Amino acid sequence: MPEIKTATAKTLNARISPYKVRQVLELIRGKTAEKAVVILKFSDKKAARLILKVLNSAMANAEHNYGMDLDKLYVHEAWADHGPMMKRFRPVSMGRAHPYVHRTSHITIKLGERQQEAKK
Repeated sequence: MPEIKTATAKTLNARISPYKVRQVLELIRGKTAEKAVVILKFSDKKAARLILKVLNSAMANAEHNYGMDLDKLYVHEAWADHGPMMKRFRPVSMGRAHPYVHRTSHITIKLGERQQEAKK
């Protein structure tokens, strides 16, 4: 099996839970880059806006750095990892404090170039 040439883009410390990002990444994994852009533009989730920026960056990297054809690009891999958590305290009744965390994520997208199938 030939090695797949990939272009990568990532964002670090995005201020959204990785769980919410993974829900949107499931929609675009394996799709062509053009189709993924359309799906993200019409999605009403906050994560879709962040993922669209990363996807556009990966497409630009593929074209500029690797000379890949934009029409052949597809989402080869896409994942979201946990980033650092911001720990805060909220005052509650009787002088107490309850802890809560603001979760962040690291979003990574790898685009591959589809090879043309040899016709027999």
